[in-house]
Amino acid sequence: MAEALCSGSVVASPCGGEVGGRVVRGAAALAESVPIGGYSSRSSFPGGRVALTEKKARLLPRNLEAAPGQVCSMNLTIGKAMRWWERGLQPNMREIESAQDLADSLLNARDKLVVVDFFSPGCGGCRALHPKIAQLAEKNPEVLFLQVNYEKLKSMCYSLHVHVLPFFRFYRGAQGRVSSFSCTNATIKKFKDALAKHGPDRCSLGPAKGLEESELMALAANRDLNFTYSQKQDLVPIADAILKEAAAPGGPWLPLPSSTTHLLTHGSENSLLSSGR
Repeated sequence: MAEALCSGSVVASPCGGEVGGRVVRGAAALAESVPIGGYSSRSSFPGGRVALTEKKARLLPRNLEAAPGQVCSMNLTIGKAMRWWERGLQPNMREIESAQDLADSLLNARDKLVVVDFFSPGCGGCRALHPKIAQLAEKNPEVLFLQVNYEKLKSMCYSLHVHVLPFFRFYRGAQGRVSSFSCTNATIKKFKDALAKHGPDRCSLGPAKGLEESELMALAANRDLNFTYSQKQDLVPIADAILKEAAAPGGPWLPLPSSTTHLLTHGSENSLLSSGR
């Protein structure tokens, strides 16, 4: 039967019928190699030898091969998510870092209008209002916007009596604080009105005032803050200065007559003093 298979003839069955039909190239089909492993053996079929070969792994390109002894590592850099109060910041907007930074910024602003924005990261009203504040800062580049993070500078906010958020304070030159209020997205008109009222250019008579003296003293008394403040000495009226210097023993002045002393103390209808001639 094997000879019949190899010769391609018809094989008769014991029942008298034909089984299969003509087999074409049977020996060639049985001799094909099947790659399923790293061994080779002889098949029991008379078609010939079956060769089993091992499939080799494909080599990596040179630029992807690691040097001997080198450990391959992949660094994944994930960008830091921008916090909501940092979005849309303009050049005239910045965050305050300390109580000293706030006091110095107000003094260095001179005649410029300064808006101090008190906010908290967890305040929904502050977050909703921030985009509009950023737009107003862009439209008013001559105004300085200072952001105070309530959670970061909570002790300073207590000393400044800030207990509601969002909260705003406007400062202008020698006038010091000119407006103080709280507003939300629904009452943004209050903010716009204060900006229009105090925003126009003006010349202040004197240096910038900044924080109120009571606020400065409260900040200095707060032990949680690294803030120092020396109280300014009050100006002595000229009349009191003259009387004090004249009464000092050994002073350059002669004792003043009673009429002059009464004039300096109580004044008169005629504000001009005679030269004594």
